[in-house]
Amino acid sequence: MPTWLVTGGAGFIGGNFVLEAVRQGVRVVNLDALTYAGNLHTLASLEGNPDHVFVHGDIGDRALVASLLAEHRPDAVLNFAAESHVDRSIDGPAAFVQTNVVGTLGLLEAVRDHWKTLDGEARDAFRFLHVSTDEVYGTLGETGKFSETTPYAPNSPYSASKAASDHLVRAFHHTYGLPTLTTNCSNNYGPYHFPEKLIPLVIAKALAGEPLPVYGDGRQVRDWLFVTDHCEAIRMVLAKGRVGETYNVGGDAERENIEVVRTICRLLDERRPREDGQPRSSQIAFVADRPGHDRRYAIDASKLRDELGWRPRHDFDSGIAETVDWYLSHQDWVQRILDGSYRLERIGTAA
Repeated sequence: MPTWLVTGGAGFIGGNFVLEAVRQGVRVVNLDALTYAGNLHTLASLEGNPDHVFVHGDIGDRALVASLLAEHRPDAVLNFAAESHVDRSIDGPAAFVQTNVVGTLGLLEAVRDHWKTLDGEARDAFRFLHVSTDEVYGTLGETGKFSETTPYAPNSPYSASKAASDHLVRAFHHTYGLPTLTTNCSNNYGPYHFPEKLIPLVIAKALAGEPLPVYGDGRQVRDWLFVTDHCEAIRMVLAKGRVGETYNVGGDAERENIEVVRTICRLLDERRPREDGQPRSSQIAFVADRPGHDRRYAIDASKLRDELGWRPRHDFDSGIAETVDWYLSHQDWVQRILDGSYRLERIGTAA
């Protein structure tokens, strides 16, 4: 049975990844600081499972990480841990630098030192996989897509901090020989998504009868990737990716934000109509745009497809319908979050 150390495994993408990894027979040591977006309820089905070891802690705690590496001797380390919401990075960039840059550096140092102690096959097979974002590339015009050779041009404190972490991972490979892999993904969606992000936020506000805020003119374009497709791509890169390489992961599903919102409204109208019979699209409210809002992202995932044979299993229509159905049937999970400090309020308005 392989053992993986997964950081940030109580978050959205990390949580989905951990659930599937354990189902597939991997022993997971899950290190998460349980900040606002970390949610142990996501992992409730693993309670009591000996193949899931949860550790509450920070990736920047070198002593803790070193002890976990020494005790569990994982075959790979997968780094999902990150502050990840652009709006929050506008209000408080320091936390993003601390976790995404300083924390990643501490993790890399601990993993490098552990890797150097390994011998033979264990040393050759070991991998460090860093999960990143397409936002490091900046913004696109009406045409073109981001490839692995697109120059970095981050435009938000969040994307700048992730760009820095990507550069550190690359540096640790080229300087120390650490066998690293990096993935840069487009916008994820699906089950267990913290409800400050667009799709779960719209679902929650629509069901509550509240206005549905759409930034600016709503014509910003994102490439949407269903989270389980992303997790499958990560497993494939871990298993077959070339050491030192970067792989872009996209869903080949470009949509304008306003189109996404209207699609959610239509699906909810079909499944849970408003009592007054009015369409939920009547709740849409255009609000002042986010400062520095990137206009368009799009991923060229041909390297991942051609080298490793990966393709997304979900198109946007099937994925968004599955997502809406999941939230409708898991309102208890949503309410546990809304019972805490987050109240669906808008953040990140400071210019």
